[in-house]
Amino acid sequence: MLNLFGTVVIAGIVGYASERSGFTHNGYIQSIIICVGGAFLFFFFQRMFGFGFGSAGMNAIAASVGALVIVPFHWRK
Repeated sequence: MLNLFGTVVIAGIVGYASERSGFTHNGYIQSIIICVGGAFLFFFFQRMFGFGFGSAGMNAIAASVGALVIVPFHWRK
């Protein structure tokens, strides 16, 4: 249960930091929502199938950055 809360916190920090640094231009709330959604998805995927990068923190960071790269570019033309 604590891993889930830590995942959400880390994903929120990654979303905020990516917007603050200029990596994305989605807006703060949108970037945080994208990161948290990707982290939730990867967290449950890891729990169901046992696939991951070792620690819950690395999983959250990788999933957040992956979601930030995939989601906005998918909707752009």
